Amino acid sequence: MRTKLSFAFLAAVLLWGAEAIACTGLLVGKKASTDGSVMISYAADSHNLYGELYRWPAATYSKGTMLDVVEWDTGKPLGQIPQVEQTYSVVGNMNEYQLAITESTFGGRRELRDTTGIMDYGSLIYITLQRAKTAREAIRVMTSLVENYGYYSGGETFSIADKNEAWVMEMIGKGPGNKGAVWVAIRIPDDCISAHANQARIQQIPFKDKENCLYSPDVVSFAREKGYFSGKDEDFSFAKAYCPYDFGGLRGCEARVWSFFRKYDKSMDKYTDFVKGDPTLEPMPLYIKPDRKLSVQDVQDGMRDHYEGTDLCMTNDAGAGPYKVPYRWRPMTFEVDGEKYTNERAIATQQTAFVIVPQMRDWLPDAIGGILWFGVDDADMAVFNPLYSSILDEPECYRVGNGDMFNFSWTSAFWIHNWVANMAYSKYSFMIEDIRKVQQELENGYQDLIPAIDKAALELYEKDPAEARRFLTWFSATTANQATERWKKLGEYLIVKYIDGNVKKEENGQFKCNAYGQPASPDFPGYDEEYYRSIVNSTGDRLKVR
Repeated sequence: MRTKLSFAFLAAVLLWGAEAIACTGLLVGKKASTDGSVMISYAADSHNLYGELYRWPAATYSKGTMLDVVEWDTGKPLGQIPQVEQTYSVVGNMNEYQLAITESTFGGRRELRDTTGIMDYGSLIYITLQRAKTAREAIRVMTSLVENYGYYSGGETFSIADKNEAWVMEMIGKGPGNKGAVWVAIRIPDDCISAHANQARIQQIPFKDKENCLYSPDVVSFAREKGYFSGKDEDFSFAKAYCPYDFGGLRGCEARVWSFFRKYDKSMDKYTDFVKGDPTLEPMPLYIKPDRKLSVQDVQDGMRDHYEGTDLCMTNDAGAGPYKVPYRWRPMTFEVDGEKYTNERAIATQQTAFVIVPQMRDWLPDAIGGILWFGVDDADMAVFNPLYSSILDEPECYRVGNGDMFNFSWTSAFWIHNWVANMAYSKYSFMIEDIRKVQQELENGYQDLIPAIDKAALELYEKDPAEARRFLTWFSATTANQATERWKKLGEYLIVKYIDGNVKKEENGQFKCNAYGQPASPDFPGYDEEYYRSIVNSTGDRLKVR
């Protein structure tokens, strides 16, 4: 059955495509992880954003100091707010107290966006990380900021986590001239996992569970006032009121959540028709209890998903080309013979600026317990490097100013990874095998090394916390810079091995030579039978040998 795309989905593609609207977030409670850590994830999927590491050192300010608020997506100045006297150090989306905050934009009802507000979603995240120590405190800070200064952005889903708890908070403005926002935050049970991907996900609100559910006093009454809801409070759905499901919100967004959930709960396949675009069916739950516990590698691999193992898998149609590329160049939608169609939107996508898995560990001091697993570009071909959240400086390969979207740099991890990925897109089924070997070599090495680094850092911390931070700064920078250099070597290897569509022969890890020391004749792999058949079907007898 051909389903026409909704106007809301097309509007989102056209009007919001330049912003970071295509992000995905995964959450894992401490009893749902293999080691007792709390984990979340985030991919900053924007065609305009450069992959670099933001850092704010802890600082003290004199009373009366004002803070400039600048929109994260565009750099537009939005206004000023009073600065607090003491701020905390922040690396990326994680601070020195193991608090991490990420987001995905759901947009929602466009009439609720308040262009007079000061606080955009990016500023909310990075200002709050400098002011809060726990997830609950972060929720108070974020909601107070929008109440006092107005909310500038569209609807957002936030992952907010510390070393003990993980929360999902959804927020949307009230429209021009109506300062503030309506919002709800729900704690994910410790033994559960959750996810969100550009579609509001909170349905019924457990109003009586004050310990695990927080919300704005007018979250229901405002919806009644606007005509979005008219039933009983217990039947109220935040998602249905403020971001109603449509084809695009399901197929392009909820499908990503489903793809993650079904890896850990086989019963999720009952939602297949729902995520394919039928909003009349039962929605998925906000969280599930997984059938096994997740490691940090599981969360990292979750960010590399292209619907493998499902009938939405992106390597199974003609769009994948002869080398089974699980990517589709924008625009996502297209028209043939008057009918509109859409490509799938997977968790892993080509336009990612950076991808992270913050890991919070309560059995270690905060300076050692927090690890920001940080990678750049396409999550599928990124390397998650460990950056301890207490580091005093950022690695050169991630440093702000080391290249930008207009200037290539051979020492920038973002550009090196883009260089390799853009080679791989042209011969993906071949090159991904070589990429995986190096990716696993690095990431498995980190998993083997981290326990020893934790132990050494803890011994230093007990004597001199400052020295422990210097040690972790050195380790984080060294591994990240070395990984970038290793990826550069991988790129050199790939261009040599696959030059001009051929594949050089290898023997014992070296390119093979003939008896006279010259390069052996390469392999000419051509294409598989399926692709050759598509050529014949499109050309008829024109290419037939007679």
